[in-house]
Amino acid sequence: MDKIIALAGNPNVGKSTIFNALTGLKQHTGNWTGKTVELAHGFKCYGKFKFKIVDLPGCYSLLSHSTEEQIARDFLYFSEPDCVIVVCDATCLERNLNLVLQIMEICPQIVVCVNMLDEAKKKQITVRLDKLSDILGVPVLGTTARDGKGLNKLTCLMARGSAKSHWLDLKPISYPKIIEDAIDKMTNITKELVQNELPFRFTILKLLQQDKIFLDAIKNKYQNNTTYDKFIAEYNKLKLELEKQGYTPSHIMDIVAETFVKKAEIISESVVEMKNPNYDRKDRMLDKIFTSKITGFPIMILFLLMIFWITISGANYPSSIISELLFSFQDFLIEKAIYFNISPAIYEPLLFGVYKVLAWVVSVMLPPMAIFFPLFTLLEDFGYLPRIAFNLDKCFSKCKASGKQALTMCMGFGCNAVGVTGARIIDSPRERLIAILTNNFVPCNGRFPTIIAIITMFFAYETAGLQTSFISALILVLVILFGVFMTFITSKLLSGTVLKGMESSFTLELPPYRTPQFGKVIIRSIFDRTLFVLARAVIVAAPSGLIIWLFANIDINNISILNYCTEFLDPFARLIGLDGVILMAFILGIPANEIVVPIMLMTYLSQGSLTEINDLNIMKTLLIDNGWTIITAINMILFSLMHWPCATTCLTIRKETGSLKWTLLAIILPTVCGLTICFVFTQIANLIL
Repeated sequence: MDKIIALAGNPNVGKSTIFNALTGLKQHTGNWTGKTVELAHGFKCYGKFKFKIVDLPGCYSLLSHSTEEQIARDFLYFSEPDCVIVVCDATCLERNLNLVLQIMEICPQIVVCVNMLDEAKKKQITVRLDKLSDILGVPVLGTTARDGKGLNKLTCLMARGSAKSHWLDLKPISYPKIIEDAIDKMTNITKELVQNELPFRFTILKLLQQDKIFLDAIKNKYQNNTTYDKFIAEYNKLKLELEKQGYTPSHIMDIVAETFVKKAEIISESVVEMKNPNYDRKDRMLDKIFTSKITGFPIMILFLLMIFWITISGANYPSSIISELLFSFQDFLIEKAIYFNISPAIYEPLLFGVYKVLAWVVSVMLPPMAIFFPLFTLLEDFGYLPRIAFNLDKCFSKCKASGKQALTMCMGFGCNAVGVTGARIIDSPRERLIAILTNNFVPCNGRFPTIIAIITMFFAYETAGLQTSFISALILVLVILFGVFMTFITSKLLSGTVLKGMESSFTLELPPYRTPQFGKVIIRSIFDRTLFVLARAVIVAAPSGLIIWLFANIDINNISILNYCTEFLDPFARLIGLDGVILMAFILGIPANEIVVPIMLMTYLSQGSLTEINDLNIMKTLLIDNGWTIITAINMILFSLMHWPCATTCLTIRKETGSLKWTLLAIILPTVCGLTICFVFTQIANLIL
């Protein structure tokens, strides 16, 4: 039978790095809070032992009710792991010890892993590990997980702990007299009821706080036990005694929490030595720049501009090479199909439909993602992303939304489906829904090629070389800022209507600035993000290629179904400054936004399959010949920014919310905004011009 090892700790202490090193898996790691909000697990063999290692969500405490804390606490309490490894940050041990002490109340078989000793050394911080072990009565070891130092010893201690060997001398927490007296009164009856199945001290503490989750759990598990009625009678009697003395559940919770904090402070003072009290001076100096009211926003915009400029400049050439290779291979496949006398009715839908769509999606998506994601990950590892959330927190607070929504917006730049999933880091269900419903206002990697192409053709094509890329990037940043503005507006609208409520408080940790590990960043961003997002797009886009081909090649009275649809949509599309071809391209592009432009070109040229034009000058001429103006180009950009989510994102929203109603609202909200803004802009432009 596998030994279950729980991996616990505060956010951003290197827990996922240790998990990856022990299991060989690729749980995402980064320099910001809240990435692990569900239970990931992997396996590790050591001698005769086989460990199932469970990576718990990072949390600061087990006493409150955030999603992360509930998941971690319930696993530790109800799943009875054989051993718990509590990972701590050597540079801020006091805060981490608060969680260590709480876990000791639940699981006596623990190992304290003091990680990031390399950073502590740089900051001239020394942790006396032996003394900490003596005080706590459990094994303590130091590690530098990024370099793999200390992990072999950690594995050895895991084996000892999971074998239920006796630790040195586990020291129980001593609470104020009123709490200890209450625990003493309930100890015998609680032990009689739960036997050795549950940690009795922690059980009593949660009952004193009248925690409904624990009360229900005890009832469901033991209500048929003959001791249960006696247990409840004792509990109710004690509860009345405490209330008469003025101790409410919230008061008891405060006393318990304060006990942990004071104990952590005392222990930290005795085992931590700081030779340089100003060790974080550089971080604070950088924070004064990055989070300043004056410089914070300009620097944030500058970073965006830099990332998109590099992405636009670097993606064009590899994109054209990949496109040429894939479409050359298509020609080869066609030749072979003809050579082997395969019927056109078989190979044309597959090659001109499915394959061509896949080739386009890969050639358009892969290069910019392979550039964007490593740059984004570098900022993440550097520690800048939480500063973005800090800068935008006041804006979201005014909209009665969570500042953590800024982090989900950042994820949305790569893929809106990832941004929707990332909303799990937001504790409040109301605020999480707001983040999910508004994430589509941030343009994803699939929409960038369309927006960039339109910007380059109509606003930056007269310039040359890098200047074109810079102007395109600058206009793209303005478009993104407008999307962020719409996120604020719709968040405020939702908070005042279907999702009424006040913004909740949350802890936003500003982690220390760290030098990114460039090699690991590139590998992680390519495999964990770029290829993952690309694979999802390919899976959804493949069947759409067949549908598009059928629409373009099945004729009724010598007119294709596609042309019938575009003619039907044209009068309505003209009202919003587009045409039927553009609107139909967006509808058929629901599986993947990358194929909107190819569908549009295919329809304009009356071709039977997706059409590629690499020369933007030729493409611009084609668009103008089909009635495009500057107004059309602007509306195309606006509607690309604000329309229904792609199929992958819709499925993700349905999965995350568990509700068809919220999924439909996530589709309707950006679409209505896009239609309204395009209509208003078109009417005003027609009056002026």
